[in-house]
Amino acid sequence: AVVLDVLARRLAGVAPGAGGLGSPAGNRVRGTGRRGFLTAGAGSIVLAALAAFGERHWQHQRFDAARSRNALVLPEPVAPRPTLPPATDLAKSPRPFVTPNKSFYRIDTAYSVPQVNADTWKLKIHGLVATPVTYTLADLLAMPLVERWITMMCVSNTVGGDLIGNARFRGVLLAPLLRKAGLDPKADQLVCRSVDGMTIGAPVQQVMDGRDALLAVGMNGTTLPIVHGFPVRMVVPGLFGYVSACKWITDIEVTTFAAYDAYWVQAGWLPRLPITLGSRIDAPRSGGKVTVGETVAVAGVAWHQHVGVSRVQVRVDDGAWMDARLGAVPSKDTWRQWVSPWTVPSAGPHKITVRAFDADGAAQDTAVRDPFPGAASGLHSVSVHAS
Repeated sequence: AVVLDVLARRLAGVAPGAGGLGSPAGNRVRGTGRRGFLTAGAGSIVLAALAAFGERHWQHQRFDAARSRNALVLPEPVAPRPTLPPATDLAKSPRPFVTPNKSFYRIDTAYSVPQVNADTWKLKIHGLVATPVTYTLADLLAMPLVERWITMMCVSNTVGGDLIGNARFRGVLLAPLLRKAGLDPKADQLVCRSVDGMTIGAPVQQVMDGRDALLAVGMNGTTLPIVHGFPVRMVVPGLFGYVSACKWITDIEVTTFAAYDAYWVQAGWLPRLPITLGSRIDAPRSGGKVTVGETVAVAGVAWHQHVGVSRVQVRVDDGAWMDARLGAVPSKDTWRQWVSPWTVPSAGPHKITVRAFDADGAAQDTAVRDPFPGAASGLHSVSVHAS
C-alpha cells in the first residue's frame, strides 16, 4: 500500500507527506511526474527483489537446518541410559514427570528462530584460557556422550507458573573441555554467545564444581529440536536459564563478572543466582469445582535442583499441614512429584496451599516477591468451590 501511494504521488506530481491521493493541486512540486514515477518504480522493484532474496535466503537456511538435523544420528551415551525408578510419575497430575519437547517452555529473544546448519557449526572457547580451542559438531560427537535428567526453570517464572520443565538431555560434559583449555584462576564468568548475538553469563564455579553441566545435543531421546537450540545448547543443573541455558551456542568467552555484563544483567537481573526451593499445585485447578464428600487428589511438583526435595506438605484453609506422598526421582537435579488425598468436608470455597522442604530440611521461603530482579518466592495456593 505504501509503494502504491508513493508511485501515485510521483505520477501526479504530489509531494510525499502532502496528504492523500486527493490532495489539492497546490501541493504539486516541480520536477516530478513521469520521471519521478519511473525512478520510484525502479526503486520499488529493487526493494522488492531484495526482500524476495532475503526471504528465499532465510527459507534456504531453514531448510538446511531441518535437513542437517534430520540427517544427524546421535551416538549412544557411554553409560546405560538413565532409567526412571518405579513410582516416579504418580499419575495424579495433569503434568507428567517428563515434559515432552513440544510442551517444554521457551523464552525467545529473536524475531525468528535461528537456523543453524550442523555441518558448518563451530564452538570457540577463548578468553582467560591458556589455549583457545574450536570444536565442530563432529568433534563433540566423537567424545563420550552422557545422558542426564535435568529440570530447567526460567528466572521470570511466577509462583505456580509453568516456565519450568523436566527432560533427559544428552551431551558432552563441559567441565573437561574448559580444563583442557586451561582456565585462568581469575576467571569467574563464562560469557556464552548464541549465533544470533544473545549473551548468557554463567558462573565458572557452578559449572566446574562437579555437577553435570552439558553441551547438549539431544533431548528426550531425539536430536535437539531447532526451537530448543539445535545443534548445541548449554544446560547447567541448579542454575536458572538466564545464567546457563544458552541455545544455539557458538562461543564461550572465559572472563569475569567485573569485565562484562551479559544481556539479562544489562536488563537489571541479578548476575549470579542459583535456583531456589519451590513447589506448585497442578491439581485441582484454581477456580475448579469439587463435590462434598469426594476424595480429591491434590497433586503437583516440587524442586530444588542440585539440592533435592525431602518433604512436601499441604494445608487446606487454616488447617494443619499434612505430609504428602512423594514420587521417586532419578537424581537431585529433577523436580519431584507429590500427591495428598483430601476428602472435601463442606460446601463453599476452600483454599489449598503447598510448601516444600529441601534435602537439608530447610523450608520454602514464604516471603512474597515478584520475579524481578532475582526470582519469585512465596507459597502457591489454589481456590476451589465445593457443592
